[in-house]
Amino acid sequence: MLTLHTAELLVAGPGSTPLPGGAVLVEGDRIAQVGPYEELAAARPHARVRRWPGVLTPGLLVRGADELLERTYYPDDPYEIAELGADPIRGQAALAELTMTESRWGNSARRGTQKLLARGVVAVTGRFTVPSVRTAVVRSGLTVLPSAARPSGARPSGARPSRGRPEREASLDPFAGWDAAEQAFHGALEPDAPARFAVFAAADPEELLTLGATSCVATVIGGRLLHRRR
Repeated sequence: MLTLHTAELLVAGPGSTPLPGGAVLVEGDRIAQVGPYEELAAARPHARVRRWPGVLTPGLLVRGADELLERTYYPDDPYEIAELGADPIRGQAALAELTMTESRWGNSARRGTQKLLARGVVAVTGRFTVPSVRTAVVRSGLTVLPSAARPSGARPSGARPSRGRPEREASLDPFAGWDAAEQAFHGALEPDAPARFAVFAAADPEELLTLGATSCVATVIGGRLLHRRR
């Protein structure tokens, strides 16, 4: 099936010129074409159309996801919120009090991966040692990359962290700590590339750093819509 995703602004990748009214044509799990919506729609009139508000970009990359999924516990809403609160729980002492089991880690990781998908994340790095967590990550659809990997689009060539800035801690928000939104992109939107991208309720890429990844309205991985803001 052909699906045409279009937004108010399309940013195909790091360094690319934003395209107003741009669109991505998806066939199966790959990108077939990228360009102005009117042109793609005219060429493929039978494609299903999904219109999104805001900015459509490559999906995002989170580094150190083992910290987020194997050393952070996400309380089950609504069952544990009254007792534990809604915030993620970290730290050896706090986790020890929860008497964590592999099953509990797996359930927490499933909630964690949903939070990542809801922030436009399509890929993570990390070394997952808990089998139930590893299973949750694989089933989520997220791509797992080696920790040392720097995929195309994750950081512009030659870019460096600002002077004086400490090493970035693992965060659910892939934009946190970067100077430009494109530093969080994973790959680029181009023909034959995997169909994985996100849409954010923002006016332009610069606003993404202010709004954060919780402005995500949709996440597509392998051509499938895995998150849609209700």
